[in-house]
Amino acid sequence: MFSPIAEIHLDRLIRNYRKIQQHVGDAVVMPVVKANGYGHGAIPVAKSLQQEGVKFFAVFTFDEAVELRENGIDGDILIFCRMTTDILSSAVDLNITLNIAHKDDIAYLTEFSHKTGKCPKVHLKVDTGMTRLGVDFEKLYGLLGKIITINGINLEGIYTHFATSDEGDPAYTELQIQRFNEVVTMSKKLNLPIKYYHIANSGGVLNHPNSYFNMVRVGMLMYGAYPSDETTECIKVEPVMNFKGPIVLMRRVKAGTPVSYGSVYAPERDANIGVIQTGFADGFPRNWYKHGYVGYRGKEYKIAGRVCMDQFMVNFESDMPKIGDEVLFFGDNGENRIRIEDVALDVDLTTYVLMTAIGGRTKRVYVNE
Repeated sequence: MFSPIAEIHLDRLIRNYRKIQQHVGDAVVMPVVKANGYGHGAIPVAKSLQQEGVKFFAVFTFDEAVELRENGIDGDILIFCRMTTDILSSAVDLNITLNIAHKDDIAYLTEFSHKTGKCPKVHLKVDTGMTRLGVDFEKLYGLLGKIITINGINLEGIYTHFATSDEGDPAYTELQIQRFNEVVTMSKKLNLPIKYYHIANSGGVLNHPNSYFNMVRVGMLMYGAYPSDETTECIKVEPVMNFKGPIVLMRRVKAGTPVSYGSVYAPERDANIGVIQTGFADGFPRNWYKHGYVGYRGKEYKIAGRVCMDQFMVNFESDMPKIGDEVLFFGDNGENRIRIEDVALDVDLTTYVLMTAIGGRTKRVYVNE
């Protein structure tokens, strides 16, 4: 049976993790496995990292955290979404760390603690410039002072989120780091027993070594891709995923024969056109056809015409691949290497969008060499 394949190399994942950990020194690396591990499969990724000794993971939703627990992940898990009162009891039972993102969240925790005598671990998120979730930076000192007076709130960490760490101009990121340093100073002045301070994401790890504090949150870089073309590549990572699809039909066509929807493409010479059973419904970027190509046995071949929902065509010129052979869309299979960063740049998307879009009929196959 033909289907697109996301081949996940768990050995590469671990090598990337080790390189990142070595680079950031004593800071704790918190792998981010939200959105199904950025399309790589949250459970296999987390299990592999847990075997490596990782003890702290991050996800976005409470359901994602519960899924990790139900599949044997026993380390700490931080959720990034805003808390709701209905999850507080389960968070205590499952040892899931919640996110304080608004002053009202403190009231929820206080009421729950007074009623039950329990409280989940929490990290306080401060808005230093993202203007998304997080308590107001300007009102933080008073809020921290209020937390001190409340018995039962188990405040383990304080963090914030970068807005521009993967962009070339460092000014705004440095402003956020400055503000976060003020946050750290405030908390220490108030003698809050904070265990973790974290701000750095993948862009911060690459571009801003002064942002490491004692914990970093790493997603994209760990999966073997760079967040943008404006980050350094000071850590050499390997693509964890090879995204590929099967050739299901070959046909010989004459020069000038229209191929695919809109008839916007026709080969300039007689050519062998292959049909690849993967389409935009499976996560293949539709606009990549304009300048795009696939890899096959060490060579690159141009995409022929618009990508369809379930299939697309490739001009193999005079070569005649075998039915059932696979072509590489991005990754590194030893014969071809196509960077997802190059695809993202060409279609004006990000590596995050491309990676997390892979789905549909795509099968995930796990490799550990």
